[in-house]
Amino acid sequence: MDLDSLEKKIGVNFKNKLLLAQALVHRSYLNESKEFSESNERLEFLGDAVLSILTSEYLYKKFPKHPEGQLTNTRSVLVRGKTLAEVARSLSLGDFLLMSRGERESGGSQNSALLADATEALIGALYLDQGLETVREFLEKFLYSKDYEAIDFKSVAQELSQAKLKLSPKYKVIKAVGPDHNKIFTIGIYFGEDLAGTGEGKSKQEAEQAAAKVALEKLTKTM
Repeated sequence: MDLDSLEKKIGVNFKNKLLLAQALVHRSYLNESKEFSESNERLEFLGDAVLSILTSEYLYKKFPKHPEGQLTNTRSVLVRGKTLAEVARSLSLGDFLLMSRGERESGGSQNSALLADATEALIGALYLDQGLETVREFLEKFLYSKDYEAIDFKSVAQELSQAKLKLSPKYKVIKAVGPDHNKIFTIGIYFGEDLAGTGEGKSKQEAEQAAAKVALEKLTKTM
């Protein structure tokens, strides 16, 4: 296993290389090799806790006017499996995972759930080897620097509006301009009959995300 190249991607030289290797061991690998006595699951458990506290701290400081509910919703999106799997993919973490031949042949190295677990295990290994500050720097580089790209604003808007307004947002196309191959959509997000924000995009999905982001920013200022 070429741990050096992974360390370069992460930007950290582990003092204990075995910790890094341990973070990459899927439970299926134990059936085929005696190289490791346990999988990465305990590191995953630790990494999950470290990720939660650091993400809570990050959002608390970044959004001083956000209410508790919105902070919770945003954190849940940042630390969910889909987002963590994208972090793993940005590091090509699947290429380094140790798993059984059957697991790999069935697509395990690109399985989002396995990648998300491996990301948490890596965070746990970083914490034990380097400490909290290095984990914070890792998250700022690979997760928080992309928070606005990673956050599914429609999901956050849905959760927040249901919790606070008892309403589900609705999206309507306000206009679409340009030729079919290069259309620009303007979409509005409505809470009940009230227009909460508009967004533009080259697809309806992109415009809906932009509209949801605007609506969340407005909600934050008024709540």
